[in-house]
Amino acid sequence: MGDQLPVVSLFSGAGGLDLAAERADAEPLATSDPGSGLLQVAVATDYNDPALDTLRGNFEHTATLAGDIRTTSTEQILEAGGLRPQEPALLIGGPPCTPFSKSGFWLEQKRESRDPNASLLDDYVRVVREARPQAFILENVQGLTYKTHKAQFERLLKNLGELGYNPQWKVLLAADYGVPQLRRRVFVVGRRDGEQFNFPEPTHAGWSEHTRSYDRTKLPHVTTSQAFSDLPGLPGGVTDDIVDGRYGDLAAEIPPGQNYLWHTTRYGGRDAFAWRSRYWTFLLRLDPNRPSSTLQAQPGPWVGPFHWENVKNSDGVERARRLRVNEILRIMSFPDDFKISGDRRDVQRQLGNAVPMELGKAVIRSLMEQLGYIAKSENSRTFHQATIL
Repeated sequence: MGDQLPVVSLFSGAGGLDLAAERADAEPLATSDPGSGLLQVAVATDYNDPALDTLRGNFEHTATLAGDIRTTSTEQILEAGGLRPQEPALLIGGPPCTPFSKSGFWLEQKRESRDPNASLLDDYVRVVREARPQAFILENVQGLTYKTHKAQFERLLKNLGELGYNPQWKVLLAADYGVPQLRRRVFVVGRRDGEQFNFPEPTHAGWSEHTRSYDRTKLPHVTTSQAFSDLPGLPGGVTDDIVDGRYGDLAAEIPPGQNYLWHTTRYGGRDAFAWRSRYWTFLLRLDPNRPSSTLQAQPGPWVGPFHWENVKNSDGVERARRLRVNEILRIMSFPDDFKISGDRRDVQRQLGNAVPMELGKAVIRSLMEQLGYIAKSENSRTFHQATIL
């Protein structure tokens, strides 16, 4: 890999953290800027074929390893990347968030935190223990920090702490780092030398579903209309993104920023639903003047957010429309030329499970600064190599 610092990526998915690592010293919010190549992903792992195809299509220099992490040895992972223990500068990854997500929380095993996939956290720790990277970054949904999953989370921190990495964790809001999405993720970061990692300060601020007070000295949150501003307009004719069928009329009538609650007795729509009888994302429309709500990996046919503008179906009737791939890429702060393998469902799943690139960049850049690889100067790409012991 020459002078580049090697990265091992677990549970790589579409490669959000991989992108963030390789562009860690690129200009913030400049998605066309590839950075100067401080870090390079040596090996990426996943069990999902479309995700692996996505990785191969965007990371040609990266070795990919297919398979279940529970039956894949650390030795196999390192060997695939041409590495030995202690050589990785960074180990990154987000174990599948299904066990800790709000989605599917009606399942008893999830409410009681008995999902067998939760054991994947232990496999992440196992690779840290055996690969001994200079540092690691683990990310997951905010739900991992909830009381329901307290035992798993505390065990994770305890096991990482016993390895000497002094893990620090924090829930970050993607919009606070310039991503046009109100997406919360928990990051756990540790250094092999035991020094404490300090999370980056937010660069942006705005009101969210949790609070209406915010730091007005910071840059305002990036809105979806700003994110989409230079995307090409809709082509003429019928699109395949139309929200039609049972709730087609109702969805088309909902104003920007509203959801099914518009069609209750408390708002101006039809009296079609009982108050708070559905999830918030049901028939949700984007507000062009705010960041997007969290994009879901496996939404049902009536789950938004849908675009704020309507289109006409083959009968000339106005209908809401789903987000297009180029719009989802913008909401995730991915490069416009990023290639996603698979059908529309695969694209939604891969990007919905991914880490927004700019959020990952903020964390990784801060870590690289604290490790001494990137100079702590504004808009600087200056970095130096250090010996990894």
